[in-house]
Amino acid sequence: MAKYSRQDIYDLIEEEDIEFIRLQFTDIAGNLKNMAATVDQIDKVLEGRCKFDCAAVDGFRGTGYEELFLKPDLDTFVVFPWRPQSGKVARFICDIVKPDGSPFDGDSRYILRRAVEQAEEMGVFPDVAVKNEFFLFDIGENGEPTNHTNEKGGYFDIGPADGGENARRDMVLYLADMGIEVESSYHSYEAAQHVLELKHIEALAMADATMTTRLVVRTVARRHGVHGTFMPKPKENVQGSGAHYTFSLCNHEGRNIFTDKKGKYGISKEGYHFMAGILQHIASMSLVNNPIVNSYKRLIPGYLAPVTAGWSSTNSSPLIRLTAIGGDGARIVLRSPDGAANPYLVIAACICAGLEGIRQKLEPPASMDEMEKAGAETGEKLPRTLHEAVSSFKKDIFLQEVMGSHISEHLICSKDSEWNEYCKQVTPWEKERYLGTV
Repeated sequence: MAKYSRQDIYDLIEEEDIEFIRLQFTDIAGNLKNMAATVDQIDKVLEGRCKFDCAAVDGFRGTGYEELFLKPDLDTFVVFPWRPQSGKVARFICDIVKPDGSPFDGDSRYILRRAVEQAEEMGVFPDVAVKNEFFLFDIGENGEPTNHTNEKGGYFDIGPADGGENARRDMVLYLADMGIEVESSYHSYEAAQHVLELKHIEALAMADATMTTRLVVRTVARRHGVHGTFMPKPKENVQGSGAHYTFSLCNHEGRNIFTDKKGKYGISKEGYHFMAGILQHIASMSLVNNPIVNSYKRLIPGYLAPVTAGWSSTNSSPLIRLTAIGGDGARIVLRSPDGAANPYLVIAACICAGLEGIRQKLEPPASMDEMEKAGAETGEKLPRTLHEAVSSFKKDIFLQEVMGSHISEHLICSKDSEWNEYCKQVTPWEKERYLGTV
C-alpha cells in the first residue's frame, strides 16, 4: 500500500485531473457507504471535517450525537479505473470519529485497528488473505437481480463454458489498478460461481481490500450485463459461496511464527495455540462470520461447508485447514465465514481469539483425521441457525469485549429482530409440503 502525505494527495489530484472524491466507510452490517465531494472541498476532506447524519445509518443512530465525521486514511487514496478519464473520481476509505475527533465505538474499522495494536504489543504482525466466492446471475427484465443463469461452467472451466471469464478479467485488472493483487481467479464449482483469491497483506489493508473487491465485483458485473452477489446460498441444492480467511503472524524480522519445519504438518506451537483460541470462541463468532439468516442455509452437511468445530491438514471440508505448502510458510485457513460478513469484524475476532490462545497456551483438540480413525465425533456442532448464533454470542463475554459494547448490543438486537422477522414468514416449501395434507 502506498504511503501518502497531504502534499502527495494534492499533487495526485492535479496530475490525474480528479474532479470528485468519494468518502467510503463501512457500517456494522458490513455494507459499504459513501459520500461524495468535489475536489474544491479537498481541504475540508483532508482535515476530517466532512460530517454525516448518524440517524441515516443503521447502528449509528441513538449514539448521543447528531452527526459523526469521516477521517480519510490517506494511504487508501485511489482513482476509480472504470470512471471517465476526464473529471476522474477518486476515493478515500475513512475512519469514523466523534465531533471531538475521538474514535467512534460503532466503527468496525476502529475495532480491527485495536486488534492489530494488541498484536503489535505482543510483538507480532498479522497477515491475512481472503478467498472470495460469488455468483454472476442474470438481470431481470426490469433490472432486478435474479438467481438464474444459462451458464454451464464448472471448476476451472474456460470459455465459452465459463461465461464469466471476461468479467473476471476486468475485475482483476481494475483491482490491480487500485493496488490490490489477485493471486488467482477462476470459475468455481457451480454454474455462474466464481472466485477471486487476494494475496495476503497486512490485516487492516486486507479488510479494506475485501470491501473494495465487493464493490469492483458488483460494478464490473453490471457493466457486463449480469448481477454479482455474495449471498451465501442464493439457490437451493447448490454449493454456497464462502469467504475463506487465511492467517499468519510475523515477528519484527518478518518471519512467520506459525512455521516450524520440524513440527508435525510444519506448524509451530504458536500456530496451534492461535488455532485453539479461534476454536474456543468459534460458536459465538458465528454471529460475526455468518451474520444473516441465509448464511445457515450454506452451513449444512453435504455441501463442502463446515458444520463442526474441527481442523485438518488433509480433510476437504474442515472448519480450519492447516497448510504449510508454498513459499509463504504455515497458515491457518478459516472456512466458515461468508460474503455477508463484515471483514473488519471477522478479522478482529480471529486475531483477538488467536492471540488469547497464544497467551493462554491453549491446545486444540485432536484433528478430524485422528478422530475419524478412532471412530469419534469430529467436533462440536456449529450453530445451525441465526438464532443459535445470537444465543451463543450472548454468552461470550470475551468476544463482546473485542467487539465493544456498542457493536455487540447492535448485533444482538438487530439479529434477534432479523430472526423474528424470518420466523413470521410462510415459505413456498411449507405451502407445498403442508397445505394439502394438514
